[in-house]
Amino acid sequence: MADATPEMLAAEAFVYGYPLVADLTMVDTIHRRGMGSIGPTGWNTFGHAAELATPDSHFVSVNNDTVYSVAPLDLSGGPLLLHVPDSAGAYYVLQFIDAWTNNFAYVGRRSSGTAEQTWLIAPPHWRGTPPEGVPVITAPTAVAAIAARHACTGPEDLPRVRELQRQLTLTPVEEGRELAGLPEPDTDVPEALGFLERLRVWMTAFPPGPADAEFQHRFAPIGLLDRGRSPYLDGPADWAQTLAKGLAAGRERVEAASIGTVEPTGEWTANLHLFDYNLDFLGPGTRDEQQWKVADRRATYLTRAVAARTALWGNHAYEAAYATTYHDADGHPLDGARSYTLRFEQPPPVGAFWSVTMYDTPEYLLVPNDIDRFSVGDRTPGLVRAPDGSLTLYLQHRQPTDADEFANWLPTPSSGFRPMVRMYQPQEAVLDGTYRLPPIRPR
Repeated sequence: MADATPEMLAAEAFVYGYPLVADLTMVDTIHRRGMGSIGPTGWNTFGHAAELATPDSHFVSVNNDTVYSVAPLDLSGGPLLLHVPDSAGAYYVLQFIDAWTNNFAYVGRRSSGTAEQTWLIAPPHWRGTPPEGVPVITAPTAVAAIAARHACTGPEDLPRVRELQRQLTLTPVEEGRELAGLPEPDTDVPEALGFLERLRVWMTAFPPGPADAEFQHRFAPIGLLDRGRSPYLDGPADWAQTLAKGLAAGRERVEAASIGTVEPTGEWTANLHLFDYNLDFLGPGTRDEQQWKVADRRATYLTRAVAARTALWGNHAYEAAYATTYHDADGHPLDGARSYTLRFEQPPPVGAFWSVTMYDTPEYLLVPNDIDRFSVGDRTPGLVRAPDGSLTLYLQHRQPTDADEFANWLPTPSSGFRPMVRMYQPQEAVLDGTYRLPPIRPR
């Protein structure tokens, strides 16, 4: 596409760069203001949620199964030592995400066990010597993040989780070194071109792998490779309008792909390969196998944009598999004006646990409700099962009057909604598609 117009390049740049901008915007937000119950969190420290996620946690498709801890990493000051306490067999995972949203390492129950551990987190291209017996996780970018999740069965389990959080620490190997932090985009750039300015500054500071860096050269005509003064400060008005139009087209492309073109059959969409776009940086805890890598590198750009839009910082399917649907068994869009049932004859086969979480659309946020129930799963107390062992969940906006239905009620919003089934440490029947989730049926 050597003859691509500036408008076409801007649209393509939005798709390509959306994950970087979304990721670093979130890292910056956590660092400066916090997220949900996690307060402002300094570089290279863990910020801890004090409770399970609520609708106040403005994070795309946040889960309500685990208590979050988040650490914004700035490795410009050198390596860090990570201490992980013994979880006594309980599920947890520390997911390592680089600036481009690549999941480049995992530490946790599935990948490294639940005993006490120490790891060294190294910056890109580090050539030092770690302490004897300490394994190394090398970050692809100098700014990254750790998203830690500890399984929590409810408020009564929070003291145990908080103690594990307290013992989860990061310690600089080289004390006193100044940190670079996130470079600041020029705030005088017009708002319509702010995305391009952030992308220009951040992709210079945090380059991707060599193959992607080579691909970025195509964006030189629209200023994304310019260093120093921003090219978006005083360009011709028609040029700025063209770029803004291209960015809008790129955004529409990501939104359309996020909804998808799945036929409205009521089937759940378990995109087991949504996070397989990382082809270059597969460290400890990842599965460096062809089945977990997208074959077409160019195709990964839209895939990872959709992942960032709909499930930012989600795990690979072999850690936790996610399935969603927008339609009932008759092919109609899910709508809180109606009532539905979801009947599990057999529970999802997992090594840890499973849940169904309710989200609104189009923001994919947790749904406020009078009983503060945002998910239902195999750990939910008081669920009523049928004599044959099956479990029927009731999805509706209004509170059921029947006691058994109330016990199994997952509240919906009054309008459109999207539920998500999460399966932690999914077994092979989930990963190979043998196990099929039941459809949601209107009542």
